[in-house]
This record gives sequence, structure tokens and C-alpha cells, in this order.
Amino acid sequence: MAGPFAHLADDLESIRQKNLYRSRRVIQSSQGVHVQIDGRTLVNFCSNDYLGLAQHPAVVKAFKNAVDEYGVGSGSAHLICGHSVIHHALEEELAAFTGRDRALLFSTGYMANLGVMTALLDRSDAVFEDRLNHASLLDGGLSSGAKFKRYAHADVDSLAVHLQQATGNKLVVTDGVFSMDGDFAPLDDLSRIAKQENAWLMVDDAHGLGVIGEQGGGLLEYYGLSQADVPILMGTLGKGFGTFGAFVAGSETLIETLIQKARTYIYTTALPTAVAAATRASLQLVIQEAWRRSKLNALTQRFKCGAGQLGLTLMPSSSAIQPIRVGGSHTAVALSNALFDAGFLVSAIRPPTVPQGSARLRITFSALHDEQHVDQLLDALGKIMHD
Repeated sequence: MAGPFAHLADDLESIRQKNLYRSRRVIQSSQGVHVQIDGRTLVNFCSNDYLGLAQHPAVVKAFKNAVDEYGVGSGSAHLICGHSVIHHALEEELAAFTGRDRALLFSTGYMANLGVMTALLDRSDAVFEDRLNHASLLDGGLSSGAKFKRYAHADVDSLAVHLQQATGNKLVVTDGVFSMDGDFAPLDDLSRIAKQENAWLMVDDAHGLGVIGEQGGGLLEYYGLSQADVPILMGTLGKGFGTFGAFVAGSETLIETLIQKARTYIYTTALPTAVAAATRASLQLVIQEAWRRSKLNALTQRFKCGAGQLGLTLMPSSSAIQPIRVGGSHTAVALSNALFDAGFLVSAIRPPTVPQGSARLRITFSALHDEQHVDQLLDALGKIMHD
């Protein structure tokens, strides 16, 4: 290819040669335990709909009713005329659910993370991030203009050294449940060292809220941490809650600061009102139906036990995310394709999403799976991995 994009074609070919090329599978059905692709029905083991709420009748009904009353689009940004009574009610309910003064809706988790860090930090400040943080957290820290340091994964001692050398405002940022590994951040120790060094602590609990803890309060409930321990909490709505969007929860001062200064909040159209209505319904299910978390935990434990019997090496995870590290990208893709042929949808996760040499199969569970699904997946893995 000639012209200004010639080098892009070369880059794409290089990506292909390294087995890192990304492609999309076209889903021909609704989201759920079973999905249709190319006319085939597969058991889905790569969704983040952990509690199985994306197709729940009460959530769907709330969405439809709100569309009839409020229409499809929100019409504008929150600060113009897009902030409806439904948005406001959801924010108040999320604040109560997380035990915080206030909550603020964002259109996506990516926008929430960028908005928080660019609003709170400038060049005189410093931000410290776990090496395995989600891309949106890393991008938020880099976009803030603050001095940017990455500490060794879950290594509080490494973080402490960096904090002691810093000046200005200091923000420590971590995932709660790490999305590609499934392990938990040591939030109790991170909170302790952040307080000791007069730093803020921000936790992105996208994969914990609704899923972890007896009440679904996520990693903060798991560790028994309050707003004073973790001043900034970000949560997404498209995973445990089964809908779409995100929120930040914290003090009155934090939320008002974000309303005034977070560009990704100020300069974008508000979440559709119907999505907020659906989320209010799903939030009630998260609170009331603890059996979903119990079942999810039971299925995860069944898989871990079966994987151990098969001699499969799982990464250390106590969450519904159960990765099998296989090393090379070519191997990960080949195993994912073999599982697809056997009737299972399991993603191959490759660099740059994960570090070089740590490509993996990322297996995730839903409360809508049953024991038979787990056993069938184990049978398929046993045959494919030992081929």
C-alpha cells in the first residue's frame, strides 16, 4: 500500500506475525450463558456478567418502561439538561450502597478513571500505580501530567519507597480485583501506607462490586474499609450490575470537585435515562439476591477443584476470574480456538493486555452457569490441554 498509511499496513502485518492480531466475533444472540456465533450455540465463559443480570426480566422491564417515559437518548450532558430525576436517584442509591456521602455517574469506567485523575492532579503532584492496573487507570495517570510511578504488583514495600520520595499531592491507584489475574489488591495494607504517607487512595473495583462480599460491597466490604480508608471508589455498572456505565463515590468535596473539574464528565452526553433506570432495578437485585454470589462462589470452587485434579495450573485467584497461564500467544490462540470448536467461548488474552510471556485463557463464571457447564468445560480442557 502506497501513501500516508503504508506504515500502518506494515504494523498490522507485524501484529499478525506475532499472533497478537485482535479480531471481533459477531454475537448473533442476547448475552447470556449461551451465545450464538456463526449459527453455532456456544457456552460462554468469557463474559463479565458475573451475576447474570444483563437479561434479568426486572432489569429489562425497567429499561423498557423508562424508554417509554423518557425516550432513548439523554439529550445532553449532565450539566446542561441531561441529568434526569432517574440519574439523580441512582446516584443517591449507589452512595447508600457503597456507604459514601455521594456518587457521580460517568458514561464509562474509562472516562471515570481519566476524569478523576486529571481533575485531582497536576504537574506538581505524583501518582503511583500498581504495575498490573487496567489500561484506563494507567492512561488516567499519564494524562494527569503528574509524576508517574508504577510499583511492583501488590508490593506495599515498593510503594512505600516511592511515596517517601514524592512531594506535592500524592495519589495511590489500584484495581480492586485485577481483571486479567483475578487476584485481590492488598487494600488494607495500601490504605495503611497511604494514610501514613498522607496520600489519597483510589480503588477501581469494577470486578468486585456486586460480586465480592456478603452484601456485594466488593473489595472494600471484604476488607472492612470505609470512606476514610479509601477516599476514592470507582465502580462500573456493566459487570456485576449487568447494565452499562460507571460511577465514582466519595466525600461531598470529592464529588463537587469532579463536577466542576472532570472534563470527561463535563463534556460528554449523559448516560441514557433508561440505562440508569435499569441499573436501579439491578442494584436492588444485587442487594436482595445474595444467592447469586453464593452460587458464583460454589461454581468457581468446583472449577478450581476439578482443574487441580486435571493437573491444570491456575493463577492464584479467589474471584470468578480464573485464568490459565499458557505462556506464548500462539498457544493461547490455539487453545481458545480448540475450545471454540468444542463448543466453548473462552478468550485468549495476549500482550499488551498482559505482560510478555504470560498469555492466558481467561475463564469467567456467571451465576447463570450450572455445575454441568463447569464439568463440561473441565472435560474439554482436560482433552485439549493434554493433547
